Amino acid sequence: MALMRTAEIRDMSPEDRTAKLKELKDELMHERGAAAMGGAPASPGKIRAIRTNIARILTIQKEEGK
Repeated sequence: MALMRTAEIRDMSPEDRTAKLKELKDELMHERGAAAMGGAPASPGKIRAIRTNIARILTIQKEEGK
């Protein structure tokens, strides 16, 4: 999971952004579940990268909502 650039997020349509946000939240839930079950994460920074991407999308949505 690579970090999304802000420009990439801004270029998305609002519908695409909402779909990507839902996808990222589902992925985060899955990763947290795997970590809670005691499984070693495939890549240690993946949860942090997902959370950062979610925060970037939410920030841009809030900026454009004003």
